[in-house]
Parts: sequence; structure tokens; C-alpha cells
Amino acid sequence: MKPFASILAAATLGVICHHAAAAPQDPSYPAKPVKIVVGYAPGGSSDAVARLVANRLSERLGQSFVVENRPGAASNIAAAGVARAPNDGYTILLGSNASTINVSLYKKLPFDFQKDFAPVVLLTRFPNIMAVNPSVPATTVAEFISYAKAHPKGVFFASSGAGSSTRLSAELFKTMAGIQMEHVQYKGSAPALTDLMAGQVQVMFDTAPSVIPLIKSGKLRALAVTSASPQPFAPEIPTVDASGLKGYEVTSWYALFVPAGTPAGIVDTLNKEVNAIMGEKDTRDKLAAMVATPGGGTPEALRQHVAAEITKWGAVVKASGATAD
Repeated sequence: MKPFASILAAATLGVICHHAAAAPQDPSYPAKPVKIVVGYAPGGSSDAVARLVANRLSERLGQSFVVENRPGAASNIAAAGVARAPNDGYTILLGSNASTINVSLYKKLPFDFQKDFAPVVLLTRFPNIMAVNPSVPATTVAEFISYAKAHPKGVFFASSGAGSSTRLSAELFKTMAGIQMEHVQYKGSAPALTDLMAGQVQVMFDTAPSVIPLIKSGKLRALAVTSASPQPFAPEIPTVDASGLKGYEVTSWYALFVPAGTPAGIVDTLNKEVNAIMGEKDTRDKLAAMVATPGGGTPEALRQHVAAEITKWGAVVKASGATAD
């Protein structure tokens, strides 16, 4: 993580100086192309959601909204760049639950996610799925917990990265269930799922789009979804909460943020347009195909959601000892 630390250190001064003054409101917004910066490589769910929304904003507002991928350091490189961009509404960050996890996962960041960004609107939510290798003698969450308690050193869970939702979903589950599971970290979901199917690890809490095809083909067995309620794409899969672990809930999400100080009129325009887009049948159908639920709502609702997520994941990171430094 040293290369990332040096990059972020260089960005710190720019973030501080930038927010000394806010840009004046532009009544003709948008008068030029707008960038939506995504902190992950093309081809993933974040990229797909960003492009879906960008295309519709382009059509509705008559100006190009272009997705720019800046992968690296769990999306922090992208966030650092947007934090020091002009606060004029022409550079937007696609944030996620990773943005709130990173607050406690990284000991030092050149930006304060709550102070240096203004929330615009929630785009979408989607759950993780607790999936096991078919050889694991458990078909329910309760049976898995009993199995783990009987084998305190024999259960290994896979994750796609140190501070990913795939790891912290498992860490939260482990803490709430009072069981022991050993963490095996991979560089992404693909190799993790390969080892899960091979039986090298026993369980993974991966994103629904990644695991649903493997569950349907019988290569993995679903025990539960991590959301608060059952999902329409697989209503037969119960929630972790309903399976006996009361209060457990993990939902991944994407949302739009702009640099702090962006004129309220621009934030309002983006918020209203995205809310309208989320209400369109075509958009909802496309999100459903991604196993995602449409978002929407006010900037204030997103602000409160971010604050709650930071508190929640801060406690999980502390309990698990996870770090990215």
C-alpha cells in the first residue's frame, strides 16, 4: 500500500486548498460534458450502473455524461481525485459502501468522506449471498453455525479483498453468531469463487450477480441473502435475519457524490433527474437484470445513510482487525 500512500499524500494539499472557496452556481448547468468517476475497472457492476445512469442523464439533460474509470486502492484513488476537482458539478464520484468502509480501514486518507463530499442521490442497492460449497453439511444458517461451532478451526471463508464487503459481511456474521472462521483473502471474486467451488474454502459472502449463476448451476449452495428482506430474483432464499441471526443486514450500494461546496442548485438538478430515471420502467428492468434494486431519495437521506454505514463498518473493522495499510 506504500505507492497508494504516496499518491494520496501528494493529493492532500490540493483537497485542503480546493475547499477554501466554493464555485459560483452556473444557471446553465450542464453547459459542457460531465465526468462520473468510477473507482473500479470497466466491466464490473459499478461500471455498469454508472454507465446506465450516465446514458440517461445525457439523454435527459442534452449534455454528455462520461464515465471515467480510475481503479485502485479500493476506490480511494478515484475519491482523492474528485475531492480536489472544482466544485462546479462537472466531476461526480460514484461512491459505494466501500467508501464508508475505507474511512476506518485506512489509517490516513487525504480527504474526509463526510466533509469533502456532498451527497447527491442513492443509485441502487444489492445484497450479498451467503454461499457454501455443496460438501458443507448445512442447508440453513442455523445448521452452518452448528457446524462451525463443532469445527472451530476447520471453517475458512473467502473474500475478494481486505476491506471488501465480502470480508466484512463474514466478519459481522462471525461476531454475531459467536463462531470462529479463518479468513482467506483473494485478489478479486473470480479466484475466490474458484476455490470455493473446489472446496478449498467452505463459505463466501459474495455479491448476488457473481454467485447467482453458480447457485443455479448447482456448483454452490445458497444459505441466505444478507439484505433485510428476501429478494425478487431469488425469493426462495431466506434472509440471514429470518434464519435466526436477528439484526444481521448487509447491503451493498452505489450513490453519486460531488465535491463539497458544489452549488445546491446543481445538486438538486442531479438529484431530481436521477430520481426520475430510477422511476422509469426500462431503468428498473435493467437494474433487475443486474440483481439490483433502484435507489433514489434525497441528499439528506443519503447523508444519514453514509453516517450510519461509517459507524457500522467502523465497529466491524475494529473487531476484525482488518487493515489496508
